[in-house]
Amino acid sequence: MEPTSPNRPKIELPSDLTYTFDWPKTGDPDKDAVLSDSEQSIKAVGLAIVNQDALDHAYRFYYEGEAAARTEQFIEAYAKVRARTTGTYRYYNAVVDVSGGSTASLVYCEDQGKAYDLYLKTKKVDKTPVTKNSYVFYSSQLKRNDKGVWVVDKLSSQRGSAECRP
Repeated sequence: MEPTSPNRPKIELPSDLTYTFDWPKTGDPDKDAVLSDSEQSIKAVGLAIVNQDALDHAYRFYYEGEAAARTEQFIEAYAKVRARTTGTYRYYNAVVDVSGGSTASLVYCEDQGKAYDLYLKTKKVDKTPVTKNSYVFYSSQLKRNDKGVWVVDKLSSQRGSAECRP
């Protein structure tokens, strides 16, 4: 699912950083748009971490309000220690609900079992073992902005969620 609007930011990630979205199209145009914009929003955060820029345009295109403030702090934490992400992130078990055509909720799981931190100064990859904490459950609230983009307004996560573990 690629963004269709030409004014959306281009998100090009390094070849060592991969995002896999195992959530099929629903057939509902609004729900599929929420899923597509959510994919881009997740990749945009990865790009901001790679760029070491807590005010990166791409993620700010997809995040507003409380979610933008928390995401900025998340990115700043990586920049502070001069680290970025590498490896493969997998997203699955997405459930999307659209209400009134302008607000939506999306819950999904993330598998970080093959994702690691890469320290930029030493080029050292911190390969951690897979544990229950490698699985994260996310709950997001989105709204359709005046450009027709589904932006994340609220986002919470629960690391080690039993709902996401294999």
